[in-house]
Amino acid sequence: MKLLTRKLATVVSGPALILGLSGCALLSTDPSADQTVRMAVADPVPAGPALWKVADEDTTIYMFGTVHALPDDVDWYNSTIENALNSSQTVVTEIKMDSASEAAMQQLAISKGMLPAETSLRSLLSDEQTASYEAALTSLGMPVATFDRFKPWMAGLTLTMLPLLQQGYSADAGVDKVILKKASEKPQDALETAEFQIGIFDGMTQDAQIAFLVEAANGVDQVKPLLDAMVEEWVKGDADALAALMNEGMSDPEAAEALLYSRNRNWADWIITRLDDPGTVFMAVGAGHLAGEKSVQDYLEQRGIMTARVQ
Repeated sequence: MKLLTRKLATVVSGPALILGLSGCALLSTDPSADQTVRMAVADPVPAGPALWKVADEDTTIYMFGTVHALPDDVDWYNSTIENALNSSQTVVTEIKMDSASEAAMQQLAISKGMLPAETSLRSLLSDEQTASYEAALTSLGMPVATFDRFKPWMAGLTLTMLPLLQQGYSADAGVDKVILKKASEKPQDALETAEFQIGIFDGMTQDAQIAFLVEAANGVDQVKPLLDAMVEEWVKGDADALAALMNEGMSDPEAAEALLYSRNRNWADWIITRLDDPGTVFMAVGAGHLAGEKSVQDYLEQRGIMTARVQ
């Protein structure tokens, strides 16, 4: 479960934020086929958060890796990102993030994330697990009964975000929201639904949810230092270092498949299909999806689609 707690702020936009806080045929898989998109040699890569591009003769898709919560004083928006965003007709995020969609997602989280009235969260935990969980809440200055109505996954997400919010991180300063604010006049689209993202967590077995919760509780003091280190590498644009930080301790292949790899494959398919429609798209998704092995770029390359880094 350590994978989940390491990646929430750079991978999953929906649940972490709402908890409060924030058809044409596919291109050939044969790289030698006539339909394969071929990239021109990119200009020297400027410093800054990593930005990639996929293009054919009439379509350009920018892929920008985001962090879903940030301190207000992180300086990351530059002319390269601005030019890519201004040139795009459509902005695509993981889920819809307008006010109506966020309100609906909050209601969905409440309906999916609450235990039956006769069940308490702490009643699901062993004595040792309860001690760890209560110690985490106490360290955050919260009564131990605060989340007794929450399912373990929802309490775990909240425990992951709360230390960040208490120490200067904000969902409103998150990259996705800043991008959408700057592109408020442009049409917006989404790769996934709120139901899908919440379903990743709500579909976990109870034992897996509890393991996630306990991992979050035990790591409550390490969340901010870890994310600080990840943000430092993200701002510098060091995708390899970011991937190394994120992949450290990745010990749950089932969670990795659900949270990362299957979604990366789906998004690569979306990009390939979108290349059939002319225009320019700015796609902003969690940075963890665009770094390391089995990234979106890796799945595109397997299909014969090459990406170029422009920042």
